[in-house]
Amino acid sequence: MFGSFRLATLGLVAALTSTNAFAPSKSFVVRTQTLRQSTATEEAAEVNDNVSQTQDTSREKVMTFSYDMSMEEKYEKPTYPGTGNGLSGDAGEYDIIVIGSGMGGLSCAALSAKYGSKVLCLESHIKVGGSAHTFSRMHNGGKYSFEVGPSIFEGLDRPSLNPLRMIFDILEETMPVETYKGLGFWTPEGYWRFPIGTKKGFEELLMEQCGEDGPKAIREWNALCDRLKTLGGSTTAVALLNLRQDPGFLSTTAGALPFVVQNPDVFADLPLTFDDLSKTVDEIVTVPFVRNFIDLMCIFCGFPAKGAMTAHILYILERFFEESAAFSVPIGGTSQLGETIQRGLEKFGGKLQLNAHVEEIIVEDGRATGVRLKNGNIVKARKAVVSNATPFNTVKMMPKNEGEPKALTKWRDDLSTLPRHGAISHLFLGVDAEGLDLSHIKDPAHLIVQDWDRSMQDSQNLCSFFIPSLLDKTVCPEGKHVIHVYSSGGEPYEPWEKLQPGTEEYEEYKKERVEVLFKAVERCIPDIRDRLEFTIIGSPLAHEAFLRRDRGTYGMAWAAGTSAPQAGILGKFLPFPFPNLKTPVDGLLRCGDSCFPGIGTPSAAASGAIAANTMTHVDNHLQLLKEASQKDPLYKFLDPGFMGQVYKHLVQGFTPSEELRSERFASGSGVAPVDYTAKNAERDAAASSE
Repeated sequence: MFGSFRLATLGLVAALTSTNAFAPSKSFVVRTQTLRQSTATEEAAEVNDNVSQTQDTSREKVMTFSYDMSMEEKYEKPTYPGTGNGLSGDAGEYDIIVIGSGMGGLSCAALSAKYGSKVLCLESHIKVGGSAHTFSRMHNGGKYSFEVGPSIFEGLDRPSLNPLRMIFDILEETMPVETYKGLGFWTPEGYWRFPIGTKKGFEELLMEQCGEDGPKAIREWNALCDRLKTLGGSTTAVALLNLRQDPGFLSTTAGALPFVVQNPDVFADLPLTFDDLSKTVDEIVTVPFVRNFIDLMCIFCGFPAKGAMTAHILYILERFFEESAAFSVPIGGTSQLGETIQRGLEKFGGKLQLNAHVEEIIVEDGRATGVRLKNGNIVKARKAVVSNATPFNTVKMMPKNEGEPKALTKWRDDLSTLPRHGAISHLFLGVDAEGLDLSHIKDPAHLIVQDWDRSMQDSQNLCSFFIPSLLDKTVCPEGKHVIHVYSSGGEPYEPWEKLQPGTEEYEEYKKERVEVLFKAVERCIPDIRDRLEFTIIGSPLAHEAFLRRDRGTYGMAWAAGTSAPQAGILGKFLPFPFPNLKTPVDGLLRCGDSCFPGIGTPSAAASGAIAANTMTHVDNHLQLLKEASQKDPLYKFLDPGFMGQVYKHLVQGFTPSEELRSERFASGSGVAPVDYTAKNAERDAAASSE
């Protein structure tokens, strides 16, 4: 979603330089819970904490959910038709193995292939894209396609600072879209629309919604913009795609040095970049409407302003009021995001294997050397394994071994107990559009708030609906509409795991929990229930199964303000709320929405790019940045130019870092990059001659 890729990039640079689809199969087995190293009392306390916080939410409450994966319940999860059995995948050997084809995994795999590595991306599902995929339902001879995850994207229609669009352009792949210029909001005050691409339009909205406080609202908004202006300006000084996690970053981000020299106050703002946004908002903003608006703009990262990084608002402040700003609807559904990157992956010789579930990450002598698939086949990795799975799913693939290093045990324990956001409930509607007048709305994307005094994370208070068929006529038959309604990521999982799919109790609970979603759509389409062709309810159990996310979680939930466990060196100096993408295991990296820069498709894609950059020689990275800078004038700043070459000679011998080198060349200045394309060609030629 658009709200999650706000660029905190310069903060990192400066810091481092300064030091039916949803019906379960009948084979479902009733679950029994046998906990290891736990008592009934401990389990009950944990469950009560998770559930009780959702029963009486307040605006000031920051909601997170906690589980201890070392006390993982032993039961068979429900299986759903259309998700695959995970039994595909051949044995083999590659330079890099990527687990998961979400935006992070696909971006990492595709860019690694472009860098010349022989890459295999393994996906447990039968569809590519992670949360960004679609499913279809046939009804009366017509095909209806639905989104299952993100639906709000800015900057995909043109070259932009959206890292997902940058990756498309680097891979030289295109994705057709239709655009729209606003978001609809249904709040206790009624309907209003946030227009993007016009500062004047936003100021008119403030005057309209704030009454006599209108001028004050404009002043406070402008004051917030001024306070964060230096950090916001960093979005065109250096991009997320410039980053890597080794000394090579000194070279690839050297283009930002003039900005740092001209804006030395950026150093004083470094902690602010990653700190809790509400601290700044509380100092400047008092008008309730503006405070509510800021919370809603942040909620796509999982938190309102309280809990969100300041970085999450920067892109909005800098870009949403430019005339060219627009939201995009991918023609054919959000599955096109993954399919577009997949084309790039395969164009550069990479391979994607669907329905191939990874059972275990193989670690030998402290190094990740490959993976064991569910079907028993072993795939070897010469250079690295990258997990795009959630941290909770990743640790499941790494069983504890007797005598393992203490650092690995602590890392596993830290990741397994990270707080997380709750699950999501879905409502998918096929609608008869005959005689339906939607002229009162201009946009397909809408957010609904029931009560400003309740938490934005409360799944019974905040939800969203999306009508892609307003702009994309390919997703349903003529004269029909498809609507995806989904809750915020605060749905408690515990009540669901006690139910057996297919039972009357389960079906009734589904209807009870999505009633608020129906009522949300009724605010826009009062007779929606009379127009229904069919309804599909997606519970957190279905969300978990289809999106391969433990307990259906929206993602990791480390609130801004303090450093997350395993945050690395940066966490010692700044409140960095993400675990490191590197791990205590040589040759094992992570990417995805639990890594910097966080939740959302653009952010996840950026994390994959950072992982790919980290695994290649700095010279390869510089070449890619130079190539990208020539694709559009907006991208010119990506190339660090002369200063990048100066620093390259100082750092190239240390890239990639030693634990990622499959070719053990000597360290030191002047070391040339490994030509993986040539080496793989030699291997293939040798193999074919045998």
